[in-house]
Amino acid sequence: MLNLLALPTSGPFGLNLFDANAELREVMEAFYYSDAQGADFFYGHVERIYGLFSALTAVQISQFQQWYQGNNDLEKVCANDPATHLARYADIAVNHKDLAAQLGTFFKGLYSQSLLDLAALRAKIGDIDDHYQTFVATNKAGKCPFCGIGDIKGEHHSKREAYDHYLPKALYPFNSINFRNLVPACHECNSTYKLSKDPSRNPAGRRKAFYPFAAAAQAIDIQVALQHSDIENLKPTDVQMQFGPAAITEEIETWKDVYGIEERYKAKFCGENDGKYWLAQVIDECQAYDKQPAEILAMRVQQAQSRPYADCNFLRKPFLEACQQIGVL
Repeated sequence: MLNLLALPTSGPFGLNLFDANAELREVMEAFYYSDAQGADFFYGHVERIYGLFSALTAVQISQFQQWYQGNNDLEKVCANDPATHLARYADIAVNHKDLAAQLGTFFKGLYSQSLLDLAALRAKIGDIDDHYQTFVATNKAGKCPFCGIGDIKGEHHSKREAYDHYLPKALYPFNSINFRNLVPACHECNSTYKLSKDPSRNPAGRRKAFYPFAAAAQAIDIQVALQHSDIENLKPTDVQMQFGPAAITEEIETWKDVYGIEERYKAKFCGENDGKYWLAQVIDECQAYDKQPAEILAMRVQQAQSRPYADCNFLRKPFLEACQQIGVL
């Protein structure tokens, strides 16, 4: 997004401060002369933030610039790059309480429809609906990219899914309208499980996470083991899961923690219309087509490879393999 921290930090506030940054000058000028809803919010808060920055030293301003750059480089944040300076409002408030509060009011309020609809801002950051259409044109599975089990609206819908702030806007400044920090997710991922969980940190400190806009999908291996063969009475505590490959263990652990992955997958295995139905399907097909379970399972393996998200094949395959290992098939 437009870098407000590149402004001069002395002298009275006015449009002339933006002369060295043509793009920012254009936005500020449009807001200065506009009576549209949201224009005064943007211009007024920039003026107040400028006033607080004017009291900072050059070293302090340099620190804020590093925080700004770090908070907006999502790929390096996810890789837990030690050279990337990441700052939460709580970190800023340690030495700059008033500035942290003002930044919070501005950046949390910046992600609002009234502001995103302002022509001057939309021309610089893009249109969020256009961004979503580009996203679903590339990701055609129709499933949530975070859990793989929730449906998301696609090109044939007139509505779109809500965007989640990957680094929560309640915790982090500077990136509330950075599209690399805005990710479409299903309702369960966004509003039930993730909420304001922080993928970049846990109580022990910084951690690695999957970068949501990686060019290639991350292949994850899932293995399932069942504690008994009484599938009708299967409970989540009877299911063990292992995730791989080992090279991305830290990213996988973050993913599981943030999105409640194990709980949700185990619930699928124990559900009447999922795990129990998958098993019943195999048994019915064996009887109807005079096949052996191994033949049906071979078909499921092929389906999981070619269409992993259709009918939750990426989960159905390891579950049925676990059923075979326990002697149910």
